[in-house]
Amino acid sequence: MASAGESLAFRENPALDKALGLYRSIEDDYVRSIEATGVKFALRDEKRAEAQDLRARLEKAGARIRNGGASVSVGFLSRGCVACTGSCVSCTFAISNNCHRDCFFCFNPNEKDFAYYCEHQFPWREKLEGLAREGSTPVCLALSGGEPMLYPDEACAYFECARNLFPGVHTRLYTSGDLLNAALLDRLRDSGLDEIRFSVKQSDEPEGQEKLFAIMELALERIPTVMVEMPPIPGTEASMRTLLKRLDALGVHGINLLEFAYAMWNWEVFDSLGLTLRNPPNRVCYDYTYAGSLAVQDSEELCLRLMLWAVEEGLTLGMHYCSLENKHRAQVRNIDEPYADLDARYAFDYGDYFLKTGMVFGPDRAPVRAALRALGCTDFLEDKVGDSTSFHPRWLPQAAHVRFADGSAVRPCVSTNVVALHGGKPSLRELKVELFEDAAPVQLVDETKASDEAAGFGL
Repeated sequence: MASAGESLAFRENPALDKALGLYRSIEDDYVRSIEATGVKFALRDEKRAEAQDLRARLEKAGARIRNGGASVSVGFLSRGCVACTGSCVSCTFAISNNCHRDCFFCFNPNEKDFAYYCEHQFPWREKLEGLAREGSTPVCLALSGGEPMLYPDEACAYFECARNLFPGVHTRLYTSGDLLNAALLDRLRDSGLDEIRFSVKQSDEPEGQEKLFAIMELALERIPTVMVEMPPIPGTEASMRTLLKRLDALGVHGINLLEFAYAMWNWEVFDSLGLTLRNPPNRVCYDYTYAGSLAVQDSEELCLRLMLWAVEEGLTLGMHYCSLENKHRAQVRNIDEPYADLDARYAFDYGDYFLKTGMVFGPDRAPVRAALRALGCTDFLEDKVGDSTSFHPRWLPQAAHVRFADGSAVRPCVSTNVVALHGGKPSLRELKVELFEDAAPVQLVDETKASDEAAGFGL
């Protein structure tokens, strides 16, 4: 890695070029396959300088950068958000996919058996009781939908069941708020509801939003934690600032700003709004199960700009930016963390929960091996076919400073991997190779957990 002002020369390295090109081609093929459906992507931008600059400015202003930058928090943070990507059990259930709203960005239609569960209810009680039989001790349980308040009796029964089966569990509800009133809020409180998250629709008329704000005031008198969770749509920055000021004045505890996403089912609406998708779609190309699917260009930057503006305005409202990548974290952690010690050359990255290893290719292998051995590294994985040498990522900074006798530099890489099970036996599947200088730092300790606990939001 070059120091400031240092210009480095590199040797030709066909093996390195091949590895980098392989994963770039996989990303490009993925984008092309989606473009073939008529979807439009923005120009490719791997650096995303504005988002990086906004994170740095927010951190300087006191924000906490969590989960390798996929989450940014200012002030109050819901226990549910702490648990979402934590090492504990946190589950979300639904009564039905049925909803009286028709939001163009809803990702439920992208779910398996969506139509069936619009007409039928999910077996939430059986699943809760199954968790209890398994001996699970969830920290958080949530009820989402569809719109849960279409089934007020079932919703209250859910929270009563959750509280009875798991005393001390934190419970939360996702709702539009349209169907709530004081009496139903009383029932939800008495059933054991700890937190309610309202979805504010930017397309609603002012009268509709005022009704929702009145319901929020009723909730603040009854429910311990009242939040808003919504995806700001690019182009609505002015109206979002007005909303943040109103929520702050109401005394709402916090807002989750979600990265706006396209769920692969009605591109015509997104296109009519002049929206495009971020390119590349994901930092690591993988078969993610979260139905939100693909991030919209400039949505992340909008969320971060709003947070920075609110901090500068002195709003006391808690704010949490939850990226689409952050939604993927829980899936990846569940897959990989049980096998964190699978191979001594790999490490569990507490930033994104993938398993990482350091790599060098071709002519870089010999000098890096020699340098790292002199420093005490004795465990290498040699691959003759790929012409590569792998080592624990703790040695990457040292490898980046290795030089040839002529002063030319080596180019170490980070390899990102996920655990795959074959016949019940775990193995590592490589998903990406990128230059160390371009990769996010590998977190060998749980910095997010330490930060949450220090801020008083630990579990």
